[in-house]
Amino acid sequence: MRAMILAAMLALCGPATAQDQSEDVLTERELREACSFEASGVRECLEQRRAESEATLKTANESILTAVGRWDTDAKFASQTRQKLRESSSAFLKYRDAQCAFATSLGAGAIGNALEMRRLACVAELNLRRAASLRASASELRSRQ
Repeated sequence: MRAMILAAMLALCGPATAQDQSEDVLTERELREACSFEASGVRECLEQRRAESEATLKTANESILTAVGRWDTDAKFASQTRQKLRESSSAFLKYRDAQCAFATSLGAGAIGNALEMRRLACVAELNLRRAASLRASASELRSRQ
């Protein structure tokens, strides 16, 4: 239902922008539900989703670094931007760990495996949201070149 509403809203609003891509990211709950149908097991599926999200995040980070490297500006500004990206990435990792610890705690007295599945889904979602944000920034930077 949510996907149908989102699709209708996007169709009415015109073409999607790079920032709209973040709306395509599945939530923690949607990731857990999608993995509940996997024959290999929910935890294994979520571990795979987490690993894929980390690869996606790494690619997005490389994409923004490439765009900054091609940026037609003073080297000083490109250097400052790379430093801010490093700081932002470090802060993101701290936030992700804290947020996912919180999300895991919402499982209350659930057994360890269920708590780990919550954590894996959280990490995957936040990685993908960060990757979408970095891709949007890279796209914006490339469009100004």
